[in-house]
Amino acid sequence: MTRTPDDILPGAPPGRSPRATSAALFALSLGGFGIGLSEFIVAGLLTEVSDDLGVTVSQAGYLVSAYALAVVPGALVLTPFLMKRTPKHALIVLLGFFILGNVFSAWSPSYAVMMLGRILAALAHGGYFGIGAVLAGSLVPEGRRASAVAALFAGLTIANVLGVPVGAFVGQQFGWRTAFWLITVIGAVALAGIMLLVPVTDPERSELSTAQQFRVLTRPQVLASLLTTALVFGGMFGVFTYIEPLLREVTGYSAAAVPWLLVLFGVGLFTGNILGGRAADRSPDTAVLVLAILLPVVILTLGAVASMQVPTAILLALLGAVGFATVPGLQARVMRHATGAETLASATNIAAFNLGNTIGVTIAGAAIGAGLGLRIPTVTGAVLTLIGLGLVLLTRASTRQKDSS
Repeated sequence: MTRTPDDILPGAPPGRSPRATSAALFALSLGGFGIGLSEFIVAGLLTEVSDDLGVTVSQAGYLVSAYALAVVPGALVLTPFLMKRTPKHALIVLLGFFILGNVFSAWSPSYAVMMLGRILAALAHGGYFGIGAVLAGSLVPEGRRASAVAALFAGLTIANVLGVPVGAFVGQQFGWRTAFWLITVIGAVALAGIMLLVPVTDPERSELSTAQQFRVLTRPQVLASLLTTALVFGGMFGVFTYIEPLLREVTGYSAAAVPWLLVLFGVGLFTGNILGGRAADRSPDTAVLVLAILLPVVILTLGAVASMQVPTAILLALLGAVGFATVPGLQARVMRHATGAETLASATNIAAFNLGNTIGVTIAGAAIGAGLGLRIPTVTGAVLTLIGLGLVLLTRASTRQKDSS
């Protein structure tokens, strides 16, 4: 049965139809799709970019890590200024940075200009998903807010899968710059969609000053939630980053089979994001706890069966599903603990995702470099997620003790 927009988010707030709410969430998700593509697409273009700009492949790889690192100041510096604007206008400003950055990347006559473009685009990342998550939640009833956040992140989940293969295909067929022009167009369409479809809502009202909101981020439960995000998601991403050589050299899949396996992983991502949103609607703490228990089990099992093709394919889909199912709950959890500074905490949590990615990839890469084999990322990834699970349990116990006192 075909689902209409009216079926997607029943029970929208009075005065706004479910169809209009779904259209607004789609526009927000499209912006997330463009931002996700911009982050991941370079990985499929390293050879083309390095040859054209006259740098080594390693230097071209810095365009990926520089983006991830630039997300942090974007979240912590730009977001506080933009919180005084309406969320809609803040997102318009952020997409302006994103579009400008991708124009610089597409046009770049030199490596330095390309790096500048990457940094400009990354400055929009944290604030867009942070402010966008709060805005998406405000468009639906309270019991549907995690699902609305999942709808925002749906674009990012698709970009996780399509970024590398689409970048490689477009770069080979039409040149790597075309890929960035296409991302620029996607950003422009998303900008138009937000301008036309997203309602103007009030800015976040907080009795706290900006300095006080930053102090909210130092609350033990908020810090624990941010660190949990970095560890849990970083553990998964460290495994995913090195999945291609594992699939080819350990599992024995051909190079031609890898893109289809990544699509399978992507199906898991998309499914997990939706189911994780529904679970977090009921109880974000319980959802994060259960998924934090399941994720290291899935990761370790993947490492154990990596020499067998069919079980590996199944575990790859489960890795995507369980790993990304954590996102809505992690996002809802940090916002709940950061009362009075929800938008800033939301943007900071996006930065935590990216820092976690960097940590997970760095540790897994160092372990491989030390000669521990291509299965070792499943061990380092599981260790990170288990530490994250420990933080979940500590935070949960602390919250119960505080509530009972």
